[in-house]
Amino acid sequence: MIDRTGLAEFLRHRREALQPEDVGLPRGQRRRTSGLRREEVAALCSMSADYYSRLERERGPQPSQQMLAAIAQGLHLSIDERDHLFRLAGHNPPPRGSSSEHVSPGLLRILDRLADTPAEIVTELGETLRQSPMGVALTGDTTRFTGPARSMGYRWFTDPAARDLYAPHEHAFLTRMYAAGLRQIIAVRGPGSRAAYLAGLLLESGNEEFRRVWDEHEIGLRPHEVKHFVHPEVGALELHCQRLVDPEQAHSLLVYTAVPGSESHEKLQVLSVIGAQTLG
Repeated sequence: MIDRTGLAEFLRHRREALQPEDVGLPRGQRRRTSGLRREEVAALCSMSADYYSRLERERGPQPSQQMLAAIAQGLHLSIDERDHLFRLAGHNPPPRGSSSEHVSPGLLRILDRLADTPAEIVTELGETLRQSPMGVALTGDTTRFTGPARSMGYRWFTDPAARDLYAPHEHAFLTRMYAAGLRQIIAVRGPGSRAAYLAGLLLESGNEEFRRVWDEHEIGLRPHEVKHFVHPEVGALELHCQRLVDPEQAHSLLVYTAVPGSESHEKLQVLSVIGAQTLG
């Protein structure tokens, strides 16, 4: 059963505890509000300000689990705070661990400060959960995919367009790496995992390339630190990829940078102007 009073108080206190800079918003010179405004939280949660305001006023329908997940991310809640939010709203909390898509506040805070740098938060299966604006400009909006196609490794074998962004000389290694990575995740997560489900789909599809590398039983292939992209607007890019891992949630923050003064660094500056006009 929903605890409307407890839910309203919890939302209000968490909103008032957040400052604009905590969530990547400008403060503004005339700001007098303590914490975030309701309309700012609503925008962060991708919902109407009226809907969110009614929750803080102990009104409106019981929020769905999808709505609660959006609120938990918008308010940068910890995993314990997310679970508390679900219980106040009358729902059982989602599972924790590798299958969870709740991004930790720490990773979100870092991502919010990378507006001028390509960056993304991904699951261990290569499912994009969040991107910086420059991340979208670099790779397109990869959060738009649904179902098995959310996984970059799955798309690599099923969607030829997934390879267009990567230099051809990298393709053979990436093919081996995605297969090896999937096999390694299955060994850790077990035969009932999403990784096992994706591998089963690829094997059942009759994809000969996947079958060939899968049968090699390779393990331990690591992504190269330097990645070679072929962007449709700025051309070849040589970018260094730094990875920050949240082991509790099995999420990674990937940050792409270029050597200062290099041609790729100049192209990233051009890309920041172009934005995502021609991408996904």
